[in-house]
Amino acid sequence: MRKQGGPEVFRITGARQGLADDVRGRQRRYVISMSVRTLSVIAAAVLWNVERHVAVVALALGVLLPYIAVVIANAGRESAPSLPSTFMPAPVRPALGAGDGPAESGAERT
Repeated sequence: MRKQGGPEVFRITGARQGLADDVRGRQRRYVISMSVRTLSVIAAAVLWNVERHVAVVALALGVLLPYIAVVIANAGRESAPSLPSTFMPAPVRPALGAGDGPAESGAERT
């Protein structure tokens, strides 16, 4: 028979991503954003005398990307409301009583 104060049961589907994995993902997003920024600044310098309007767009991208990269890198570890609850109560199985036995057929009753 199972005790009522049994261990808590947790759902793994509602668990958060590990902290090390979360930090690694943030660092990866930041490095990718800064790489795109570096490429856009280099493109602006190379294209300045060739295609000035493309160079201006690349320069604007190079100026705006640090702010965007920091905001994207700092986004994380928020609780996701769409995930199920991480705690699920243990299932309760009713105990058999003294009068509960195998079901009797209707023909044997008198």
